[in-house]
Amino acid sequence: MANTSPSLRRAALLVSAVAVLGLTTTACGNGSGTVSSPQTQSGTAAPAGGDPSADGSGTPVTSSSGSDTTTATGSDSISPTTSSGSSTSTTSTSGSSRCHTSELRANVGGNDPGAGQENFPIVLTNMSGRTCTVRGFPGAAFVNASGTQLGANPVRESGGTVTTVTLKPGRSAWAGLTFSNPEISGAKTATPTTLVVTPPDEKDPLKVTWTNGAVPVSGNSSSVRLTVFSAGTGA
Repeated sequence: MANTSPSLRRAALLVSAVAVLGLTTTACGNGSGTVSSPQTQSGTAAPAGGDPSADGSGTPVTSSSGSDTTTATGSDSISPTTSSGSSTSTTSTSGSSRCHTSELRANVGGNDPGAGQENFPIVLTNMSGRTCTVRGFPGAAFVNASGTQLGANPVRESGGTVTTVTLKPGRSAWAGLTFSNPEISGAKTATPTTLVVTPPDEKDPLKVTWTNGAVPVSGNSSSVRLTVFSAGTGA
């Protein structure tokens, strides 16, 4: 083989190096001969070996819409409001409103018999801190220990003058409860345990223990009658 001079060997090596560099540049391109710029991907892969709930910095990610960050809007977070119930002491500027059942106490006064009649006052007392009114007739019914009504509903006496009774705190109004003495009328009787009283224009009743013996429930002159409310206790 012929000897090659050092100059030719160096030229051959330089040509080989350029050829290798050209092949490497082509392999790193995008297929068009032009080198691509680095690409940033927006993938959502979790950090390698980390907590899937982490953001890559080691800090747990908390969703802004998750239950831990949602502000409660239920009744526990509602600002308290002033009650308009029986404890309210403010009187309306347009006049006193009617007394509600929750503001009243009921009791039955002593018997005032006369001319074969038994006469009891049904007394309502204003137990609230405000002034209120009652007007008209009460509702009433006798019931036994099981809550069953005894006799028909009382009837309203005609001819009475209906007035509005204004009750300041602690004041009372009364309505008459009247029936014929059963021993005189011969009416069939029963002995109630309770008189149920409903204030005028109210639906909720008050219960009063009845301790005045038998009342007429059927037969001759068995009607129980009621009068309208007047100021006072009827004593």
